[in-house]
Amino acid sequence: MKLTFQLSYKTAWGENLHAVLYRAGAGANERKINIPLSTQDGQTWRGEIQLLLKTPLTVHYHYEVRSGRSTLRREWQAVPRTLEINPAAAHYFLCDSWRDLPSESWLYSSAFTDVFRPRKHAPKTLPLFNRTVILRAQTARPEPGETLFICGAPETLGRWNPAKAIPLTEGEHNEWSLALNAEQLRFPFEYKFIVKSKDGAVSWESGPNRILDIPPQAAGDVWIKDDLRPAFDWKTMFRAAGVVLPVFALRSQDGWGAGDFGDLEKLTDWAAQTGQKVIQILPINDTTLTHTWRDSYPYNAVSVYAFHPLYADARQLPPLDKKAEQQFETERKKINAPDQIDYEAATRLKLKRLREAFKQNGAHTLASVEFKNFFCVNAHWLPAYAMFCVLRDRYQTADFTTWPEYARFSPQGLRAFTAPASPAAPEVRFWYYVQFILHTQLLKATRRAREKGVILKGDIPIGVSPHSVEAWTEPALFNLNAQAGAPPDDFSAAGQNWGFPTYNWDVMAQDGYRWWTHRFTHMARYFDAYRIDHVLGFFRIWEIPSHSVEGLLGQFTPALPMDREEIQRYGLTFRDEFLKPYISEAYLAEKFGGLAEEAKQRFLTPAGNGLFTLRPEYATQRQTEAALSGTEDKTLRLKQGLFALASNVLFVPDRTDSNKFHPRISALSDGAFAALSAPEKEAFTRLYNDYFFRRHNEFWKREALKKLPALIQSTRLLCCAEDLGMIPNSVPEVMRALQMLSLEIERMSKRLGETFADTRTYPYLSVATPSTHDMSVVRGWWKESPETTQKFYNTVLGREGLAPAAADEKICEDIIRLHLESPSMLALMSFQDWTSMDEKLRAPDADGERINIPANPRHYWRYRMHVTLEELMKASAFNDKVKRMITQSGR
Repeated sequence: MKLTFQLSYKTAWGENLHAVLYRAGAGANERKINIPLSTQDGQTWRGEIQLLLKTPLTVHYHYEVRSGRSTLRREWQAVPRTLEINPAAAHYFLCDSWRDLPSESWLYSSAFTDVFRPRKHAPKTLPLFNRTVILRAQTARPEPGETLFICGAPETLGRWNPAKAIPLTEGEHNEWSLALNAEQLRFPFEYKFIVKSKDGAVSWESGPNRILDIPPQAAGDVWIKDDLRPAFDWKTMFRAAGVVLPVFALRSQDGWGAGDFGDLEKLTDWAAQTGQKVIQILPINDTTLTHTWRDSYPYNAVSVYAFHPLYADARQLPPLDKKAEQQFETERKKINAPDQIDYEAATRLKLKRLREAFKQNGAHTLASVEFKNFFCVNAHWLPAYAMFCVLRDRYQTADFTTWPEYARFSPQGLRAFTAPASPAAPEVRFWYYVQFILHTQLLKATRRAREKGVILKGDIPIGVSPHSVEAWTEPALFNLNAQAGAPPDDFSAAGQNWGFPTYNWDVMAQDGYRWWTHRFTHMARYFDAYRIDHVLGFFRIWEIPSHSVEGLLGQFTPALPMDREEIQRYGLTFRDEFLKPYISEAYLAEKFGGLAEEAKQRFLTPAGNGLFTLRPEYATQRQTEAALSGTEDKTLRLKQGLFALASNVLFVPDRTDSNKFHPRISALSDGAFAALSAPEKEAFTRLYNDYFFRRHNEFWKREALKKLPALIQSTRLLCCAEDLGMIPNSVPEVMRALQMLSLEIERMSKRLGETFADTRTYPYLSVATPSTHDMSVVRGWWKESPETTQKFYNTVLGREGLAPAAADEKICEDIIRLHLESPSMLALMSFQDWTSMDEKLRAPDADGERINIPANPRHYWRYRMHVTLEELMKASAFNDKVKRMITQSGR
């Protein structure tokens, strides 16, 4: 049997095409067949392969553009090309077109195909004739209960009578196929695709009639025309509403001090009851580094795969004896009573309960077929994670560089440490057990949500802890001597230092970003949508030197730094002083006030001309932080003043080339800039604006397009991105091209000079929300700036007179309604903002509803719902209002 591949694709010089064939369901390491294609005209590519088959075989295949040994481009593969090969056929001729991202790729996501718009379909084997023509179309247009048909001029196709049209069969999601007997057709002929509903309504595809003409066929030939994409007019675009709430913040009557995956099921019930279709959560990765409250930060993952033991639902564990159950019940009630999470107590009690369950049932669980399947799928990370946990607790630190043994990871050491006969085996098996319990419980919550028409939207943190499993096992993937963060923005005037290592993208690219695609694939087992935290990091990351505490001395990586000659061309003569803190008497008075004289005596030395330099022991922010460790007000004021002095430079040296430089972020508003002459200020301002707002647009666009397509197309998850902050012009362009949903926040307009975004003009591919976990909730924001609130009250809400000091339920309701009525595909409200619409149900203290303060790197993440999920389910008037508003908005 012969397979012939034909593809129309215009290549550049040095490029060639290949078809890649592999068994359907093949594992990542299973052999794939490479079929090189050739061309005579640089446009039409063809290749073939002979197969010896005795039984039918289903295969997948795709096309790649290569140059030498490098793969430059791959087709969109979220829904793979599928070919059912029957040994009765003699020759399959595949007439294909290159598959780019579909124009409405979100309709191929599991959120739509499995939850929002599920169509029941059972793939059928297509019949073969003496001479067969197979047509394949890709469209998501048919609604549940509708089917795609073909109607055309031949009698076989109904002579343009929709009642006699022939149905196509849906195989893969939105992939429709039909086999025709070529001996009953006269070529060429005209045809069109139509959609028919159960009640007989017909929708014709737009555009001119299609024409099918094929070369003469021999007996046993199967000619396949793929990649037909009919376009239909949409009556309405799907829009949904949902809630945003961290799992740890969930509260139930029988809870264990913090939310868990069992509570997530209860939240699903409430969402379904009120007409919401999306639940967005924060990261649920294990963050256990110190066994203290500092581990409450959910974005500081110790593993990108493992879930936090805190989220195990103890109610689903096997029961203990009566005495033990009573003891646990006493402790449970104690930690479940407070209005905020006691992270340490809740985690400690949960681990204690898990250990009791493991003693009682662990051996039986780990011997089960279910666990063995789980282990097989997760063997690439689970043993290393378990070993890490054992060593972390043994040596009382997650800083693996200080461990007496195993500081350097090795596969041989891993095998020995986790072997059944190893002394550490019982503890290793405990951590296997914990992760299996978490897996089964989250999967149960996921299935419950899908059954109720609700999707779970996960969160992929941009960084990992420098003391994480991944940094230990694959250090080459990270720049462990650098810190990731964010430049100054509305969240933090000094920038944000997350403390994460930055990524070594060059190394990651060598295996096609395997590390990232594994992360996304893992997420797809539990979620139908995800939020990419800080998507700007895939364009460039804000990299902060290790000697800095704040983010002001960072630089974008990758970037295009300037040498002295280029700086000179702007009219600014580069001087080495531009790299040193500019410290004058006036600047000291500005930063230290009444403490200026003390600061001068303790921390500075005169440098002449009325200027000063920092003493060597206070030259960096890290040195200052170590020297001034007190928490009294005076010490904090001195420390912040010294931080400001260290940051007051015009340029920072490039991390890899000391002869190149980056203008310092925020320099235009600082003392070093103020000390320049008028011509120097003008030159530096032009240089600054070019560097930050024009210079990198195409460069960062290319960087993002190297990474993001492979990552987001590795699964069928609905891709949403957090695109806030200092946004280069290339970011919206790339996100539109890849059809990623943007994040739109009314009080953070993306248009220059606009105070408030107009919710009526949001793009369809977006998530509309009034607030995020990194900012105050609506009620808290209302009190922050009376001037801003007044403007919003008059211009956005259209109300006259003086704005009230506090946002009442009607104001909050109007703000929520603006978001529900926006064009955005998803309108997601925090639980706090939903409940703000009800004076009786809302929390007494709006400030206490804030989840995170980004400017504080040591913030304690301990927010809890102020009512239980059981009480929320019984709040009939409020729930009816939420459902009514969602319905009225067309969501």
